[in-house]
Amino acid sequence: MAEGYCVKCKAKKQMVNSSEITMANGRQAIKGKCPDCGTGMFKILGKKK
Repeated sequence: MAEGYCVKCKAKKQMVNSSEITMANGRQAIKGKCPDCGTGMFKILGKKK
């Protein structure tokens, strides 16, 4: 599971239902939801190699 920052809870949490995506600029990212409040979370990873 990926860890991200929830802006609503103001804390780092483990994302649920996370999936790795590729953004329009070619960078990898992880998209998921906060386990407590259900807010969408997003974490940008490094460049695709």
